[in-house]
Amino acid sequence: MTSSERWSRATAERYDTEETEAFSEAVLGPTVAFLGELAGDGRALEFAIGTGRVGVPLRERGVPVVGVELSEHMAAVLRRKVDEDTLPVVIGDMATTVVPGGFSLVYLLYNTISNLLTQDEQVECFRNAARHLEPGGRFVVELLVPPLRSLPHGQVAVPFDVSERHLGFDTFDLVEQVLVSHHLTRDGDDGRYRRENSRHRYAWPAELDLMARIAGLERERRVADWDGSPFTQDSTKHISVWRKPA
Repeated sequence: MTSSERWSRATAERYDTEETEAFSEAVLGPTVAFLGELAGDGRALEFAIGTGRVGVPLRERGVPVVGVELSEHMAAVLRRKVDEDTLPVVIGDMATTVVPGGFSLVYLLYNTISNLLTQDEQVECFRNAARHLEPGGRFVVELLVPPLRSLPHGQVAVPFDVSERHLGFDTFDLVEQVLVSHHLTRDGDDGRYRRENSRHRYAWPAELDLMARIAGLERERRVADWDGSPFTQDSTKHISVWRKPA
């Protein structure tokens, strides 16, 4: 077991409805096209597949997909969308769980590598990806660039969403490279708010490149978004691709 926090049944049940932007065609279209091109005629393995936001449409595109998921509750929501024969899911963590067979693509999206709260576990995740890749296969990670430039001197909190129904802000432990995302979400119209938080270990792009090198992978590409736009000093996230040497 890794340090990743498990998703509860209640969180899993409302995940698809609360993450509506991530499920939009504007986001999923370019994502699935990008991953489908990398997978080619091979199989794809998704670490932390969740409710199948990406794995299900990638499978519908014709790419054989297998998932690894820590939360049985998230996997149960996925199972309502597609059966086990069509999209197998193994319950386990992304740093140590081994799935039989080789893959041309392993991918880990939506900042989920930050759910591993230690550098050692993040390195093991890269090693696990390399373990599953066939020669020439790729590992893809989508991750936010740590937003420390937005952190005022002497303060430890940064808001990322202030809207009518949701208040979100991050607090930072700059020594341990850990941030906590805090959410106050309005439920219904009675004025009550639901409070949740989650811990994440943030990592810089160059740090991930070193993790990849430790795992025997070589960086092939880094872009700012799924549309292939260039990664610059002002980019707020990155899509990084590492390749296992042939």
